[in-house]
Amino acid sequence: MAGVQGFFPPKTATGRSSLIPAPPWHYSGDLLTVEYRTDPARVRELLPAPLDLAADDPGAVALIWADWQSCGDSKAELLDPVRSQYKECFAVVRCDHRGHTYSRCVYIWVDKDFAIARGNHQGYPKKLGSIHLTRPHPFGPAPRIEAGAAFGATLAAADRRLAQAVVTLREPSETNGFVNAHPMAHHRQLPAIEGKGLALDELIASGAASFEGGQAWSGEAELDLFEAPTEELAALTIEEPIGAYYRQVGVTWNGGTLLERGL
Repeated sequence: MAGVQGFFPPKTATGRSSLIPAPPWHYSGDLLTVEYRTDPARVRELLPAPLDLAADDPGAVALIWADWQSCGDSKAELLDPVRSQYKECFAVVRCDHRGHTYSRCVYIWVDKDFAIARGNHQGYPKKLGSIHLTRPHPFGPAPRIEAGAAFGATLAAADRRLAQAVVTLREPSETNGFVNAHPMAHHRQLPAIEGKGLALDELIASGAASFEGGQAWSGEAELDLFEAPTEELAALTIEEPIGAYYRQVGVTWNGGTLLERGL
């Protein structure tokens, strides 16, 4: 588009109005993860071809709350916090693509428009929601990151509560769970303007270009899912708890790789 600049619309002569900068994108955040098992059939119905159920523990689900600060390479957003701070809640399952195991985000809600724009580029199915989670702090009544600390988290969308959790930390952990531990397999799709077929149709894989993290903690979770007229998270019913985790992380995302096109 000659004469205008910007990685993402709106594009202008200066590019200053672009909703998001070009990658790489950098994230610092707190993750509260609850893993459980559901009926594998509920996972299977969310996997389009050529994806299939993971061979191992196919009904495993992770519901993850995240409190993020994010920025591009200039880090300008960190000094203008309204552009960097956001929260999200997302449901992750695992899947198989031609013999390789991937994680896949099947539902995700965020509370800022720039996070939705990034998700469109990455293949995350982001929607607007209201997300809250307890923040740790070394002083006062807020929980410390230590044994016995309790963290609450809620998710709502369109004025309906969809999920709520209370996680109580038990002990340091070697992992932050296993469901969200693989590269992501996502679809980037855009309906054709003529009304038939897709103008963009890609199955891509992506993951962290770099990662650092603090000590992970494991614990127990009380998790509830709720029905809503326009949401289907509750269909991933809680059949058996697996575990719960808390971890502070830093992640950089800088693109992905094409697995298949025009499926």
